[in-house]
Amino acid sequence: MSSAEMVNHPAHYGGADNPYEAIKVIEAWGLGFCLGNTVKYISRAERKGAAIEDLRKAAWYIKSEIARRAAAD
Repeated sequence: MSSAEMVNHPAHYGGADNPYEAIKVIEAWGLGFCLGNTVKYISRAERKGAAIEDLRKAAWYIKSEIARRAAAD
């Protein structure tokens, strides 16, 4: 894989031709930083190697979003 593909549309995020590439979904749904990162880490968990690490990162971001929203209530 060329370095441009690793930057612009990496396969572990779905690739340029995939309508469900993580960034496309995150932007279409207007998820923001924490929820967007949650989707990103879940979507790549089985594609980039350390699945459990990516799932832990996703959990961290979702907990952060829950805490932020709880504090705003």
